[in-house]
Amino acid sequence: MLTNSLVELDRRHLIHPVSSFHGHEARGVRVLKSAHGATVTDSEGRDLIDGFAGLWCVNAGYGHETVVEAAATQMRDLSYATGYFDLGAEAPIRLAADLAERSPGDLDHVYFCLGGSDAVDSTIRFIRYYWHAKGEPSRDQFISVEQGYHGSASAGAGLTALPVFHDGFGLPHDWQHKIPSHYAYRNPVGCDDAAIIAASVSALRAKAEELGPERVAAFYVEPIQGSGGVLVPPTGWMKAMREVCTELDILFIADEVITAFGRTGPLFACEDEGIVPDLMTVAKGLTSGYVPMGAVFMREHVYQTLAESAGKKAIGHGFTYSAHPVSAAVALQVLKLYEGGLLENGRRQGARLQAGLAGLADHPLVGDVRGRGMLAAIELVTDKEKKTTLPASLDPANRLFDRAWENGLIVRSFAQGIFGYAPPLCCTDGEIDEIVARTRKVLDLTLEDPEIREVLRA
Repeated sequence: MLTNSLVELDRRHLIHPVSSFHGHEARGVRVLKSAHGATVTDSEGRDLIDGFAGLWCVNAGYGHETVVEAAATQMRDLSYATGYFDLGAEAPIRLAADLAERSPGDLDHVYFCLGGSDAVDSTIRFIRYYWHAKGEPSRDQFISVEQGYHGSASAGAGLTALPVFHDGFGLPHDWQHKIPSHYAYRNPVGCDDAAIIAASVSALRAKAEELGPERVAAFYVEPIQGSGGVLVPPTGWMKAMREVCTELDILFIADEVITAFGRTGPLFACEDEGIVPDLMTVAKGLTSGYVPMGAVFMREHVYQTLAESAGKKAIGHGFTYSAHPVSAAVALQVLKLYEGGLLENGRRQGARLQAGLAGLADHPLVGDVRGRGMLAAIELVTDKEKKTTLPASLDPANRLFDRAWENGLIVRSFAQGIFGYAPPLCCTDGEIDEIVARTRKVLDLTLEDPEIREVLRA
């Protein structure tokens, strides 16, 4: 089918996620046709380096035949098996065991779902059940962090702290609360690590006191805030927040949907500070985006509390596609790829990416460069001293994405003028260097925009 026909069919029928419906109709879809490694090809034959791994998810890279074969073999042998009625299949059983063996601490129990959003919503249900089982049903208040992202499902979207996920949806719910982000570049306390940690600890304690410590059920946090602009906390921040939750008997939930599976270096970002959360969510890199799958890891004490409370009664939470055998077969093969050299390559290329992007710090439009491993961001400003954001008239999200695309690079372009990077772990030296070089070209072209020149002259 001709590309223009696909564009028209898309315009008429396909609703795209997190989009302006009419805005998308006006712009039209860009159709991707094929991909291999870290390169995608569009319907016009243009090759682009995917500096964002799809949507933070194609960690292993595109086109691994072993993954395709694992899925095909599982489809031929057993295309579906429900986890209801005490039934199951080999692949999800082995995957749960392999993940539990590699997870931090005693996160030994794994519940499978379809992605990050339903993983987060599953934790909310498990947590409510947990506190009822403990005889404390009044613990029904949940705290998360401003600029955090915890999915777009009905409950998790309220824990998400980005306005677009609240506007028009009646969110957040009245049991969902926020504390300020650690956002070092724009933190009111400055950039000092100790001051940022102290401010966050104080904010969490104050929020718990305001709500009543005996009413707070859980605290949600990403090891690195992804969709908020790739905001990296100071070393020691996660550990300090974990310690407050332990002291106040608040369940600590690590949302590793973006950061797990080599994105920051280790298999799980919690390993960076030796954190063992009470529950942990993953998705994206679990299957490297080849098929949908998410998971909730549960510590022994949480699992046993639920199990002992329920006794012979079923715990009423589940999905038709929980522990899908095809997704599990894919995840098992992807895990082999990670441990067969991709994690090591990701650590090496992550260091190269961070160094390369840091080399752009002297550009007139670059206010901040931040990241860890194969997860990074550049924040653009028109005044470095005042940290002035790009003018809204520039429409940074679309204009910068378009310009990167035209120069053979896919990155995340945030509305406030931030480039987000999350390349596949399979990237070569040359591909990392090209990501940096093409970014510099985009910055140079943007510097020549009349709107930018006008602001700089002022």
